[in-house]
Amino acid sequence: MKVLHRPKLTLFMATLALVAVIALPFTVSAASLHRQQSASPKVTQSAINCATGDFRCVEVANSDDIFGHYVGHDEPSTLFYSNVPGSGNQMQYSFTLPTEPSASNPLMPFKSYSFELFPAFWFGMVMCDTQSYPEQLSTCTPDSDSNILDPAVSPEHAGEAYMELQLYPPGYVQQFSGFSCNGTQWCAALTIDSLSFNPVTGQANNATCLAKTGEEYVNFAYLTKNGVPQAPPNPVQFNPSAETPNPQKVLFMNQGDNVTLTMHDTSNGLQTVLQDNTTGQSGFMTASAANGFGQVKFDPNGTSCQNIPYNFHPMYSTSSERTRDTWAAGSYNVAYDTEIGHFDFCNGATVSYVPLTGTNCPSGNIEGIAHDQEPTDSDDVACFPASASTLVQVQGCLGENDPGFDGTSYQPDWPNGNTMLHPTSVEFSSPLTGSSYNVQYNRVAFETDLPATEFATCDVLTGTGCTLIPQTDDGAPANFYPFYSTHNVGGQCVWEFGNHIPGSTNDFKQNAQYGTLLQLSYTQTGGGSISAYEDFRQILSTNPCPAYTSSRFV
Repeated sequence: MKVLHRPKLTLFMATLALVAVIALPFTVSAASLHRQQSASPKVTQSAINCATGDFRCVEVANSDDIFGHYVGHDEPSTLFYSNVPGSGNQMQYSFTLPTEPSASNPLMPFKSYSFELFPAFWFGMVMCDTQSYPEQLSTCTPDSDSNILDPAVSPEHAGEAYMELQLYPPGYVQQFSGFSCNGTQWCAALTIDSLSFNPVTGQANNATCLAKTGEEYVNFAYLTKNGVPQAPPNPVQFNPSAETPNPQKVLFMNQGDNVTLTMHDTSNGLQTVLQDNTTGQSGFMTASAANGFGQVKFDPNGTSCQNIPYNFHPMYSTSSERTRDTWAAGSYNVAYDTEIGHFDFCNGATVSYVPLTGTNCPSGNIEGIAHDQEPTDSDDVACFPASASTLVQVQGCLGENDPGFDGTSYQPDWPNGNTMLHPTSVEFSSPLTGSSYNVQYNRVAFETDLPATEFATCDVLTGTGCTLIPQTDDGAPANFYPFYSTHNVGGQCVWEFGNHIPGSTNDFKQNAQYGTLLQLSYTQTGGGSISAYEDFRQILSTNPCPAYTSSRFV
C-alpha cells in the first residue's frame, strides 16, 4: 500500500484566523486515511475554528480526513479508571496552580513561562450529543454503560461529544486572541466538542452550517461567579469578540492558589465547580439549555444552521478502556491532560498586531532563543508582537501544534525546581468519586497522541514510523518530551508534569511511561470498521498516587 503522508500546513491553514475550510468527508479507509489536501472554498466562520488548529478543540482521529489537512494537538495525558458506578460522571480533583518566574528579562536564555509550555491544561469526560458523530441513534441514555460499543462490533454508537474543563495560564496575549486571561491570573472554561459527520453514509452537515460552525464545533463558557455565561456558549450564536474574560463576571485565580474541582451530573446537565480554597471565591457552570448550551442540528441536506437548546449529560457510568469517544484520537473518558506544542518565539522584525488572528513570523527571522536557532518556517504562525502581551514582553507565535517538534514545549525548560527560570508544575490529585467523593480510582494509564501528530513520518494504519520521541524537521529526535511524575506534598501524593522535579517519588521511566502503540477501531464508510494507531498508552494495574481524603488540598 502506498502511503501519502499528511501534507505540511500552509500558513493559511495554521493561523487562528476566523476563516475556515469547508470540511471534506470523513471517510475512514485505507485510501483516505492519508489523503492529500484538496482545494476547498474559504468561508467566514464566527465560531471557534477547529480547522485552524485552535488549542481549545479536541484532537480528532485522522484530522486530515476531517479538515482536508493536518490539524493536531499534542496531548500527553493521565487516565483514571474505575468500575464503580458513577466514576464516569461524578468526580472531584484538587490542584495547585503554578507560579511563574519574574516577568523581567523574559528573553534570558532557557527562561520559560507556563504559556510558552502549554496553552491550557484540562480535565475531561465523554458526553452525550445526539446530533454528533456517528449520527446513528436519536437517543443517548446519560450516565450509562449501555452506551459502550466498539466500532469493530457495530457503528450504532450513541452520539458523542467530549468535555474539557480548561485552565488558561497568565502573562501573554489575552483571550480570545491568545492563551491568557490577564497578566498574572488564571481563568477556566467549560468546553464541549462535537462532530457533525455520519461515518456510515459519508455525509457531513450542510454547507451553510459548515460555513458557520465548522464540522468540529465547540460549546464554550467561562466559569463565572454566578454560574451565568458571559456570552452565548453554543457555536451557532458564539461570538469570539465577546469573549474577553470580564473579571467582574469570570472567576480569576491567583498563581499558587489551591483549588478543588467538582464535576457531577444534574437534571439540567453537567455542572462544574471550582472552589478556590486560597481566596474563598468560587466559579461554576452548568452545561444546560437554560445557560445557552446547544447542539448544532445535523441536517446534511438542509440549507440552514440551527441551534437546538440542549442539556449536555455525561455519557458513561464508569471509566475504563471501553468508555471512549470513538471520533477522538484519545482513548479516554476521565482524564487529565497537558496540551503542548502551541508556542514558539519569533525573533527579529516586529510582527504586526492583528486582533484575534495574529500574523506570520517574517521570513528570515530566527525561532527560539537558546536551544533552537533555526530560521522561521511555515508553522510559525498566529504571531503577536511583544506589545500585545498582558505582562511578559516577548514576540511569539501561537499557531497549530508544532509539526516540527522544535518549539518551547520540546525543550527541557519545563518545571525542574529552578523557579528563577521556570514555572512550578501544576500539582493535581487523582480524582475521587462516589456520593461523598471518598472512593478511589484504582487504576491509572499514561497516554500521548503522538502518532496522530507525527504526520510527516508516521503511518497510523500500520504504526510504521511512529516514534515515542517525535522527530524534528531535520529527522533528529526532539530535544525533550515532558513526562508525569509523583510527589509527596504534606504527606499526600500529587501528580506533576515537566522535567526532573526535586523531591519526585516516581517518574515512571520518563518517556517510557507512555508505553507502546495503541490500536483502536474507527467506523468507516459503509458501516464497517478500520483499525489505526493514533496513540501510545501504558496502563498500570494500580493507582500509584491515590487521592487525598483529608489534607490542605480539600
